[in-house]
Amino acid sequence: MAIGMVAPAMILMILVAVVPIGYAIWLSLNQYSRITPGLSRFVGFGNYLDALGSPEWWGAMGFTFAIAFISVPLQLVVGTGLALLLNLAFKGRAILRSVLLMPYAVLTVVSALIWQTMFDPHLGLVTTVLRALGLPGGDTIWLADPGLVLIIIIVAEIWKTAPFVALLVLAGLQVIPSDVFEASAMDGATRWQTFWRITLPLLAPAIAVAGILRLLDALRIFDLPYVFTRGANGTSTMSIIAYDTLRENRLTGEGSALSMMVFVVVMAVALIYLRFAGGNLRKIAKEG
Repeated sequence: MAIGMVAPAMILMILVAVVPIGYAIWLSLNQYSRITPGLSRFVGFGNYLDALGSPEWWGAMGFTFAIAFISVPLQLVVGTGLALLLNLAFKGRAILRSVLLMPYAVLTVVSALIWQTMFDPHLGLVTTVLRALGLPGGDTIWLADPGLVLIIIIVAEIWKTAPFVALLVLAGLQVIPSDVFEASAMDGATRWQTFWRITLPLLAPAIAVAGILRLLDALRIFDLPYVFTRGANGTSTMSIIAYDTLRENRLTGEGSALSMMVFVVVMAVALIYLRFAGGNLRKIAKEG
């Protein structure tokens, strides 16, 4: 009976998840001709070896890792701060919550276009203000410099996704019993001691969940750098490289191999995160 009850869901999961992944793996082991239909040849791991020998792949991986490992910790810090602010009781809290959470409701592509327009060298808000104030950067073409593009992407990522982290952390805050804080106040604990010894350990599971979700998204980032530069001047990410190879260059086998490599990298980083970062947060929770 148990197998019969679970079977429909398992069959559905196999059809929508396992079969496409298996087909993508098969495609990655072949080379296909988009000019001559039906012409293909099995190359084994040749597509993977070609990708590993490509400087463009390693450059894209480095740029992606820079975005992920700089922006995600900052998102956690900013998101936790927003959650602590939103958890306070004051007049107009509901309005402030709506305003602070609004960036998360904006589509990522729309968010990217907003930030791209802000740094337009001619009519952008940032360049116009800097030029009017006579400050450096007014005549800078921001999206032509890989370093500046990296900074803009990180800032845009924090603006867009810190509210998501705040939602998760706020949910964790609201399940903490109030008598815990009352007891710490009666024992003479300062606000910092209360936060470090009570609030943060109890929020560790929520922060761990927010961190892994944001890290997975950051490693697969596509929209922001694609809208900003289309991957030019060394600003390609792993997803952009896979997209260009598969969609623009119509190299089905090579593009599928790159997509599978993105999948492997994301899963490997996720497992490392859960092994080390997640374990450290659980240790903090136990010590607290």
